[in-house]
Amino acid sequence: MDKKIRDNSGRIAPDLVVRGVDVFEGFLGVEKQQELLDDLRRVVAAAPLFVPTTSNGREMSVRITSAGRLGWVSDQSGYRYQEAHPRGMAWPAIPDVVMEVWRAVGPQDRDPDSCLINYYDDHARMGMHQDRDEADFSWPVVSISLGDDALFRIGNTTRGGKTESLWLRSGDVVVMGGDARLAYHGVDRVKAGTSVLLPKGGRINLTLRVVV
Repeated sequence: MDKKIRDNSGRIAPDLVVRGVDVFEGFLGVEKQQELLDDLRRVVAAAPLFVPTTSNGREMSVRITSAGRLGWVSDQSGYRYQEAHPRGMAWPAIPDVVMEVWRAVGPQDRDPDSCLINYYDDHARMGMHQDRDEADFSWPVVSISLGDDALFRIGNTTRGGKTESLWLRSGDVVVMGGDARLAYHGVDRVKAGTSVLLPKGGRINLTLRVVV
């Protein structure tokens, strides 16, 4: 987060813009990544990772938990946000490092309600989908990558058509806002062994969202 601020609003210019999606490469340095990882260990200790399922009972390949006022869950009742972990405990607070990222690249007049934490091992994938369980799509989704590289695919606001892909690396930040807020997107693969941040390998993705 020691990148140069380049406009009067305090916003930092992205390194890349892909289909309207802002990409900030290496936004978090190694020390900040480690600090965030330590914070996430505390989050997971308080609200353990769990395997979400689709409405038809199929297990997803990622494991998830959340921080913030609300957490995202998925089970046979559908996709939704709720105030407690499936085991009943309240979600922990969003770590300070995550909030620093949001305030640097996202809106400064509204804090996120939820930080979804996805853990990918090298076999995990995320199919093309929209983030549309929130009440107001005018707020962006801010995503932080930690650990192994992931092949991120960006499509259109409707299913089908041409897509573009790019590799997201540890410390990268992505902002999906404006016309790209409802773009279909997914993770096609995780490239094992491309980062030493996580002792057992894999990738962590954090997505910050205004829900209500």
